[in-house]
Amino acid sequence: MGVRRLVRGNVAWDRLEAVARAVLERTDREVGHVRFIEADNWLSTPFVLDGAFFVKVISRQNSVVHAVLTTSRNLGAVTAGTEGFFEHVASPYEMARREFEATRRMRAAGVAAPEPLGVLEVDGLGVLVSEYLDGFQPLDEAPAERIADLAPTLFDRLATVHDAGLAHGDLRAENVLLVDDELYFIDATSLQEPDEADHADAATATRQYDLACALAALEPLVGAQTAVDAAAGSYPAVDLLGAREYLGFVDVRPDHDFDGPALRGEIDHRAA
Repeated sequence: MGVRRLVRGNVAWDRLEAVARAVLERTDREVGHVRFIEADNWLSTPFVLDGAFFVKVISRQNSVVHAVLTTSRNLGAVTAGTEGFFEHVASPYEMARREFEATRRMRAAGVAAPEPLGVLEVDGLGVLVSEYLDGFQPLDEAPAERIADLAPTLFDRLATVHDAGLAHGDLRAENVLLVDDELYFIDATSLQEPDEADHADAATATRQYDLACALAALEPLVGAQTAVDAAAGSYPAVDLLGAREYLGFVDVRPDHDFDGPALRGEIDHRAA
């Protein structure tokens, strides 16, 4: 967490206070209570306002880190035999807007996600305001048996995202929340615009990359066999084999720690 906090950087309190005041004004409130949370991410400073609004504050430093991560992801795509398919956004506000639109489209496709309520720019900061999911539990904090039961649902929801011409782009266990037995996707970072969806190679690459990330997230929690079996219920063998090619790249990311050989072996067994 310390490394993440260092890379994420610190936004001065007076700037965060300005953000809180802007959100309060937008929601017709005069005063409010700010509670900072330890979110496991690199790309924002999050806080909860009045127990009702989740506010994600994106700084210029966050945008620079996003550019570095985007470059590394695209290099990984090239090593896997495809062109880079992640697009860096130019400003903190644009990062917030893209996540707003991705979340809105996921909800329209029938995938549970916190309701996006607004996007604004305050003192050069990008600000995304969403509903706060009270009582949520990150998937990786649930009991292993519960995660195993939910794994097929996770891949079914991810397939729904892909069928709608979308891609999550940053799927980790921390980005899947459990609320009252429903799985919510958060922190979507990659969005295919309708005209891009016509490019079959890009759509296939993003789908298989997302699938590789989901397998990498689940393997430490439920084991390779359970993860691959669950994925096979929603994805054909060709996508599993495509995801296999991205596992080596996903393995070098600092936010994934999984048994790559075990996953490759299970995918090979399933494909055979």
